[in-house]
Amino acid sequence: MTSQRTLNRLFVLHSWAGIVTGLLMFIVCFSGAVVVFKNEIDLWANPSLEGLPRTQPPAPLDTVLAQLQARYPGVTVETIALPDDVNPNYFAHVRERGAPASQRTKVALRSDTGAVVGPVDSQLGQYLRMLHVFLFFGPRWIVGFLGAAMLVLIGTGIVIHRKILAELFTQRWGRSFRVVMSDLHKSAGIWGLGFHILIAATGAWLGLAPLFEQGTKYVMAGAPAASATRRPPAAPPAAPMQSLDALYRSAQQAVPGLQARHVSLRRWGTTAAEASFTGALAGHLASTARVDMNAATGQAKKALDPRTAGFWSLVNGLMEPLHFGDYGGLALKWLYFILGMTPAFLSISGTLIWLDSRQQRRREAQQPSGVQGGLQA
Repeated sequence: MTSQRTLNRLFVLHSWAGIVTGLLMFIVCFSGAVVVFKNEIDLWANPSLEGLPRTQPPAPLDTVLAQLQARYPGVTVETIALPDDVNPNYFAHVRERGAPASQRTKVALRSDTGAVVGPVDSQLGQYLRMLHVFLFFGPRWIVGFLGAAMLVLIGTGIVIHRKILAELFTQRWGRSFRVVMSDLHKSAGIWGLGFHILIAATGAWLGLAPLFEQGTKYVMAGAPAASATRRPPAAPPAAPMQSLDALYRSAQQAVPGLQARHVSLRRWGTTAAEASFTGALAGHLASTARVDMNAATGQAKKALDPRTAGFWSLVNGLMEPLHFGDYGGLALKWLYFILGMTPAFLSISGTLIWLDSRQQRRREAQQPSGVQGGLQA
């Protein structure tokens, strides 16, 4: 049985954890609920793409790359996104000659012919994802920390509200603002408990696991020793490139069932050129399968198959689809959206309850002692 003293301490921890993280928690949870519809938002926000045909199979990757290079001479093609269940078009991120290193242009292409439609009208869906994952400009571990804080809030909330089953249907309408908000706060937390744990745990993993991985590598390898100034490596010589479609087929041989969603091109046109195919696995929830191909020789350099890479790699591959809910169609996205709004409501309602409680204590402290004595009598 938890003592009253322990409950009071947990209540203080629960309150202050919610207050300190409340605003950021609301931003991350609200944007996360909306971003499950990222692809649908991108399609809606780009009227120039409306009505373009969906073609199966889509135009070859080689055709898409050739169309980009013809439309934008001297451009550096960095990524190509393949058509998916929502968006019927190809998309490419390109960096034009002379543009700053951080500036990219997102270009849409038809899936039937590979012809360039032009720069997209809006990247609203991507902006929402950047807000959710990085708070636009922050490192991802900040959002991971918020996931850990959410787990603390869940744990302390469960202990504080021990009569969970009895409070499932408790809603005292007509009472004070704080009582009504408190009942709504508890009900939202209880009804969405399983989902909240899933989102908090996967969010904490996605944000903090890379940080711990880098720290472990640093400790195991030791601090890098100081060295003399190094000259930048010489640019690799030019070389003819293999067919992108042939490279994709080789990648699918290296990782059977690979369904690429993105192709990343690096140092294209040189002997060190790479084409990385990243995507999902047919009939498997994991979403981090990847194959790096040498684009000059056509040989596979590195393959990541979560099915064979060990337990922790499999767990890591499951985190993103479980967090974003993009593995079960439109009905699952709506479920994620509705349940995803409840943590945002909890952050707001918890803050309002805390502020109302402080105002109540302030009013009681300002009352004359005689009034208090009369009330107590």
